[in-house]
Amino acid sequence: MSARILFGFHAVTVRLKTAPTSISEIHVDTARRDARMRGFVERAREAGARVVDSDDTRLSKLAGNSRHQGVVARVEPLPPTHSLDEVLEGVEAAKEDPPLVLVLDGVTDPHNLGACLRVADGAGAHAVVAPKDHAVGLNATVAKVASGAAETVPYLMVTNLARCLNEMKERGIRIVGTSDDATQTLYDVDLSGPVALVLGAEGAGMRQLTRKTCDELVSIPMAGAVESLNVSVAAGVCLYEARRQRRPRG
Repeated sequence: MSARILFGFHAVTVRLKTAPTSISEIHVDTARRDARMRGFVERAREAGARVVDSDDTRLSKLAGNSRHQGVVARVEPLPPTHSLDEVLEGVEAAKEDPPLVLVLDGVTDPHNLGACLRVADGAGAHAVVAPKDHAVGLNATVAKVASGAAETVPYLMVTNLARCLNEMKERGIRIVGTSDDATQTLYDVDLSGPVALVLGAEGAGMRQLTRKTCDELVSIPMAGAVESLNVSVAAGVCLYEARRQRRPRG
């Protein structure tokens, strides 16, 4: 596996916490001498990472953009979770929380994916699933926007999304899709059990086959002038409603 790039304080700090030995080197901006940078460098050296002094030009070239915050790391890819089955078997074995999966159909913007991973991590989703042919893969921009969540939430790209949804159904997971024209709202359905929440890309929405595969469709109530939400915001609304319904009573 070839090395990849992570940039930004959050993304690199999470890798330092979770897999420090996978870091080949960390480039830091010598022009930054603030407390945040000093604390970061100290943590990196305590973790045994090789810290390299660089300037903004080199950092921007490594990161591919100027939004690196003065921190760019070369890292080895972590061993991927091989399948959704592995994730779900782990959830079922833990017996702590029913499976909660976010499914993204047609989300190709890395900023949207990064934001979706971040909210999935915050809401305690067990995995994010997307089709291989209609989705963006994990890259440095995704990792930066995800603020470390790209390292903690399994992102699984499947060959056939409809088949994957049907396989989840066979495991007792309800497939709940979001659609502006659904007759019931998100707040009308029970999300406390095993559930996969399916969101489509902005504008196009879910593909027709994905829509047909859902057990039910729900809408997010819109009280203002805009007709829809950004997909990552919609993911947050849906996932946190599921989390709210799962909280212990009393």
